[in-house]
Amino acid sequence: MDNTTKTGAIYALFAYSIWAVAPMYLKLLNFVPAVEILAHRVIWSFVITLAIILLWRKGPALLAVLRSPKSLLALLASTALIGFNWGLFIWAINANFMLSASLGYYINPLMSILLGMIFFGERLDKVRTLAAALCVSAVVFEMIQFGQLPWIALALASSFAVYGLVRKKLGVDSLTGMALETGLLLPVGLLYLFIVQTPTSNPLNNAWWVNLLLIGAGPVSMTPLMLFAAAANRISLTALGFFQYIAPSGMFLSAVFIYGEPLSPAKLVTFGLIWLALLIISVDSLRQMRRSRRRVSDELAVAEPT
Repeated sequence: MDNTTKTGAIYALFAYSIWAVAPMYLKLLNFVPAVEILAHRVIWSFVITLAIILLWRKGPALLAVLRSPKSLLALLASTALIGFNWGLFIWAINANFMLSASLGYYINPLMSILLGMIFFGERLDKVRTLAAALCVSAVVFEMIQFGQLPWIALALASSFAVYGLVRKKLGVDSLTGMALETGLLLPVGLLYLFIVQTPTSNPLNNAWWVNLLLIGAGPVSMTPLMLFAAAANRISLTALGFFQYIAPSGMFLSAVFIYGEPLSPAKLVTFGLIWLALLIISVDSLRQMRRSRRRVSDELAVAEPT
């Protein structure tokens, strides 16, 4: 594993660990409308990233992207995707659908693998085909059992998987990308706070700790997303998918053991099918990693002069 891959793996580990506990932070704001929290996420993320760009003198990189119509088009797509994903995630957590959000991010690695196969030529072998079939079986079971698609899970999984694909194709560094995405969403967030009147929309009427939590929504969102974008530019989507198990596991445990969301036997079957798919992929990935290391070692041994 080269230094770039190692760095990407570290970024991914930190990103998903933060995402694992982020719902607990959002639960502290469950009395604030989801769109309002989203607006604050956007505003304060933009302020922080812009400050870092100015401090680190990365303005030329930002301007270079702004001068590229192709990059701007891709950024519009990534902005729409992350805005939708953020908003739905906040709503799901504070509406007590954390288990559904968890299921979505368990499905997400399988979608990332599929996108990696389609757009980057990453091989979908028999093992991953079986895992994908198990994922489809889980969705079908959910439909039969509950009479509807697990739309929250599917929407979160697909929007974030495609976001990762767009950012990987774009190739813009994580800080610049975050500044531009939040910058594009900034007018929408400011307009919402200006027009919509809620008990917490006016910061002058809030307790200091409420305003502090709303401001903190920026760095809580920005930090893991920047780490994720940095990781996506350094490792394959398949490798990135391996780390994605961390976040939904944290959400699942929090939902069941801290916030008491009901976990019915039927719901457990859905999760069980997804867990089995992820276990199959994990075991196969470890086997492939060991085989690759052994092959490299053998090649180096043959290349050594006698």
